[in-house]
Amino acid sequence: MNDDKPYILGTDNEEIKRLELQHKIWLSEAKTGWVSANFSKNNTILDLGSGPGTCSKELAKIVGTGGKIISVDKSSHYIQYIENNLQNKYPQIIPICTSFEDLNLKPDSIDHMFCRWSLAWVQNPNKIISKIKNYLKIGGKMVFHEYYDWSTHQIFPFKENIDKCIKTALKSFKESDFEIDIGAVLPQLLCDMDFNIISTRLMPKLARPGSKEWNWPKTFYYNYFPRLVKMGYLKNNDIKEFFEDFKSLETLPYSRIFCPILIEIIAEK
Repeated sequence: MNDDKPYILGTDNEEIKRLELQHKIWLSEAKTGWVSANFSKNNTILDLGSGPGTCSKELAKIVGTGGKIISVDKSSHYIQYIENNLQNKYPQIIPICTSFEDLNLKPDSIDHMFCRWSLAWVQNPNKIISKIKNYLKIGGKMVFHEYYDWSTHQIFPFKENIDKCIKTALKSFKESDFEIDIGAVLPQLLCDMDFNIISTRLMPKLARPGSKEWNWPKTFYYNYFPRLVKMGYLKNNDIKEFFEDFKSLETLPYSRIFCPILIEIIAEK
């Protein structure tokens, strides 16, 4: 099974560029989680929701040629990107084009799992986690990086139309079939499935104009806000005013974006 539009921001080449920027900003946090979970040489690690393989590549460096990275995504465009751009240098990466629900691995076949911004866009995270549990070895760890509270997303100084558009984006998420703040409920889901919660930590980002951190939400605005017009949540004039105000804030050295706050959860089977 594959789906070339599995994600609200699409899977085209522009989105790949955005994901690469996003990855650079969050790589240090990912590496911290991998160290805490003891991702090691010769491990078999599941990269759930791998996208174009930004983390799969880094994980491949950790496990070495004796390990395996199972990269799972339901976008055939992303999986093809991994095959064309990563597999030659990192043959330990095994890309699989399938939905999480249809993923079929051998029981007790993976040492660890990494999942970043993947469960926030699915309808049945509990069923998916339960399924992955069967694939994990005893003592295997799952590292999740997900949104904890998207409503923390704010831009300073305050501009009414900027605030309106950001809150409208959150409204569109809350009215969808998925839970954008899945990170807040994940610990309970994991405990209910008899996982041991090893650690949790919040991961804030405060961005200043011109920084990579600033460009991360900026690329989201340019991608998603026009979609909100098509979905009927905003009008063209709303986003026109947003970008005019946003550009003015970019000229102020004291402007800041408080990005949606994330949580890392490490759980052990």
